[in-house]
Amino acid sequence: MPRSAGKRFRFITVIYWLLLLYIVAALVWWFVSLERQNQKITDLRFSELTSQKTALDPKKFAEQRFKIDNDSNRNTEKYIAEGVTFLILIFVGAFFVYRSVRKQFRVQYQQQNFMMAITHELKTPISVAMLNLETLLKYQLEAEKQKKLIRMTLQETSRLDTLINNILVSSQLEGGGYVFSKEELDFSSLFKDCVREAKSRYAERTFLEDIKPEIEIAGDPLLLQLLISNLIENAVKYSSKEKPIICKLHKYGNDVIMNIIDEGIGVADSEKTKIFEKFYRTGNESTRKTQGTGLGLYLCSKIAGDHNADISVTNNIPSGSNFAIHFHK
Repeated sequence: MPRSAGKRFRFITVIYWLLLLYIVAALVWWFVSLERQNQKITDLRFSELTSQKTALDPKKFAEQRFKIDNDSNRNTEKYIAEGVTFLILIFVGAFFVYRSVRKQFRVQYQQQNFMMAITHELKTPISVAMLNLETLLKYQLEAEKQKKLIRMTLQETSRLDTLINNILVSSQLEGGGYVFSKEELDFSSLFKDCVREAKSRYAERTFLEDIKPEIEIAGDPLLLQLLISNLIENAVKYSSKEKPIICKLHKYGNDVIMNIIDEGIGVADSEKTKIFEKFYRTGNESTRKTQGTGLGLYLCSKIAGDHNADISVTNNIPSGSNFAIHFHK
């Protein structure tokens, strides 16, 4: 969390705990005041009863004394029960308020990071594409250099297209505006097309395929394409150019399992579930070197869930990550 946001949160936390302590202290003072009042009333009733002792027979006197003691004890028990009930309600309410405020700060921080990331992610491919096109217009370059610039431009525009699709589809899925089409499709063919596109975009990378043919599932072609593309993009992003990316698709009984495996930096155990949260990214946005908005893996998780599939990440041996999508029947 940024230093300014951290200070603001700490200040609000201090004020919050001071108010909570004040409420608890007021509750204790309320109990003490009521108990003192109860004791005064009891003493007055005892004093009045003592003054009438000569006029009452011993049995009647004992009954009245017992009644006064019993009323005093009942009042004390009532105050204790009410105080404990209020105290529990106060702490339960305080817990939920504190958790909501903390969650709100975290969401606000993630949204700020997202805005910083999206600004950078949108600006970079546009700037690169414009620079490449201006270079092609101004200079008479060799055919090989022209192809290289065109390939770089296509890579950046493709990345921009994926980013925009992630934002639009994520918004539509959350808002219920996306029309989900569930059709029988050749998942093997779709997977191969996505890998082929990745090979074209990242010509310097090595992609190893282990895709069994004629594997069919019911699902939305666009969403499944986004799922595969985002996982491949993630593998490219977090592994070096010299390391291969393995794309696997197998069928086990009625279930289908897809794996995207890299030999990169891997994912820490403490973050293996967090990385699928919306906007979540490790590190500080102002110093982070890797590209991304925190939407890719979140969208993968949501698409997997919509297709009755589980998504998980495990450590690849000797290094890297193994993202697995398990499609259930």
